[in-house]
Amino acid sequence: MKYGLIGKNINYSFSPYIHSLLGCDYGVMNIERGELAEFFAKKDFSGVNVTVPYKKEVIKYLDKVDETALRCGAVNTIINDNGVLTGYNTDFCGLNEALKRAGIILRGKNVIICGSGGAADAAKFSAEVSEAKSVKIVSRKGEINYENVYENTDTEVIIDATPVGTTPDFDEKILDLSKFSNLTGVFDLTYNPLKTALIKQAESLGLRSDNGLYMLVKQACTASELFKKASVSAEKCDFIYEKVKKSMNNIVLIGMPGCGKTTVGKKLAEITGREFFDVDEIIEKEEKTTIAEIFAKKGEKYFRTKEKETVKRLSLLTGKVIATGGGSITDRENADYLSRNGVFVWIKRDLSLLCSDGRPLLSDDKEERERLFSERKPVYERTADIAVDNNLSLEAVAKVIAERF
Repeated sequence: MKYGLIGKNINYSFSPYIHSLLGCDYGVMNIERGELAEFFAKKDFSGVNVTVPYKKEVIKYLDKVDETALRCGAVNTIINDNGVLTGYNTDFCGLNEALKRAGIILRGKNVIICGSGGAADAAKFSAEVSEAKSVKIVSRKGEINYENVYENTDTEVIIDATPVGTTPDFDEKILDLSKFSNLTGVFDLTYNPLKTALIKQAESLGLRSDNGLYMLVKQACTASELFKKASVSAEKCDFIYEKVKKSMNNIVLIGMPGCGKTTVGKKLAEITGREFFDVDEIIEKEEKTTIAEIFAKKGEKYFRTKEKETVKRLSLLTGKVIATGGGSITDRENADYLSRNGVFVWIKRDLSLLCSDGRPLLSDDKEERERLFSERKPVYERTADIAVDNNLSLEAVAKVIAERF
């Protein structure tokens, strides 16, 4: 392996994709702690990135450590220069740029950092260099822990450097932000899901916030500069970020029953090369019967429970096309789940053209259709990121959506 990433349980990493966009042949190697000494003794690499849980432990195997990495107390990039191993910390640069991009200012602020790993150390150094008014570390067993942390009522910025809230546990969050009345900004280093429970709460409170995806991309660009001794422009970094983010986003199709979500979704999946999932089709397959029969024999309440289970399961995925039932997002929990990794596309279609076959809540009566639409229209409008007319050809509609991704 000439270039790559070492760590533990890291097959999920987006780093190979990011470095491929930087023109680098890049691999992933899961290493057990007991294998580190042999790996560094062999020196069979030109450059590697280091991730959890080894950002601090690798330092003892290095010949040199860059000043920034020393001050961070953690290394995430190692260069092999004719057998001399030098450690760097590109997380620091990545975090600084991500905070700036999010409009989260540390200078003169009271900052809390959650976590005790290498990423938390980089965040602490960043806050100190930025001349934060105060920097406090929160950990499970520290002087400031998750029980007494709420005593710090003057907290203005929170940086979460823990894995709490990472998929599949995206319902969890490290802190209740509503208990900090002076809070102005929240940064969560987690980027899968794109919107953690912490970020969702920050948004609901009107706070400046962002996840760690831009940080990941920026630190990778900085590492690439060390690998290849060639600069990466800010424009290139931004381009890669947008490309990676779009590749992670699920395209979630919403709209009235019979508006064409399934047919458009299948064509869209074909065009984009994404995998397609249909909430109703999954439920029918698992229940071994049709949606209409589920409504008739077990009732709408039973169906909605199954629907919610299915939606939550699909929300854990990234980079897919997901067609929802007409009423799925009228449930706020469903909308919340799907928003974690999803961009909502509202498929609009003339009410007279809606297909009612097998759709228990869609009547052929014009007035009843209009009533149902008037109920759901505000939800579709509130939820949709994009709206597309499905009065065109199937191919045209799918292409219009695909151009956005």
